[in-house]
Amino acid sequence: MIDELQKMINESNNIVFFGGAGVSTESGIPDFRSKDGLYNMKYKYNPEEILSHHFFLNNTSEFYKFYKDKMNCLDKEPSTCHKFLKKLEDSGKLKAIVTQNIDGLHTKANSTHVYELHGSVHRNYCMKCGKFYSGKVVFDSKNIPTCECGGIIKPDVVLYEEALDNYTVENSIKAISSADMLIIGGTSLTVYPASGLINYFHGKYLVIINKQTTPYDNMANLVINDSLKNVFSKIKVQG
Repeated sequence: MIDELQKMINESNNIVFFGGAGVSTESGIPDFRSKDGLYNMKYKYNPEEILSHHFFLNNTSEFYKFYKDKMNCLDKEPSTCHKFLKKLEDSGKLKAIVTQNIDGLHTKANSTHVYELHGSVHRNYCMKCGKFYSGKVVFDSKNIPTCECGGIIKPDVVLYEEALDNYTVENSIKAISSADMLIIGGTSLTVYPASGLINYFHGKYLVIINKQTTPYDNMANLVINDSLKNVFSKIKVQG
């Protein structure tokens, strides 16, 4: 399978990578849906409810208790996958990364064409005046982070009940629809509307690398049920 993937990458010149939580679990960031993920932990409120728009507005203090405790990834470093994708971009083959992650690790790995479908913990803004704040300001704050104008600071992450950013979606569709190879990695492909974007791919090679099966496996030219680290550590980047 590795040889087959190597051959596909060698033959492709417009590759897009679509990634999920499995890209960053190797950096020590917990996922959401596995048996040890955030959604299977016991909290006063269901994590899916906490990470919703209405909960943020109505229980802001409780939201930030969870957010600061579980979403702080500022000290994490890029994984083997992040670094591999940077090398693939430098070779001229990888044209874009479309990610469902909010940790900013692709940017930390110096990848340049990254579309963050669900936003980033590194971007935060005042809901009153729009002033920008870093992730450090939010995570270091006591209780609810507030702007100097008195407004509440909100993370620029897409909560449940919120729409994806149009600009990000449009550019993701453009990249995927023009790709000759789409590598999907570390995602169960069950989160909509993000996972629906792969339906825009009409290129030659569709590859899925994930530890578990996905609903799209039957569409792929190649499915590898393994960790991204194990797979990408064996691939040679040419150019």
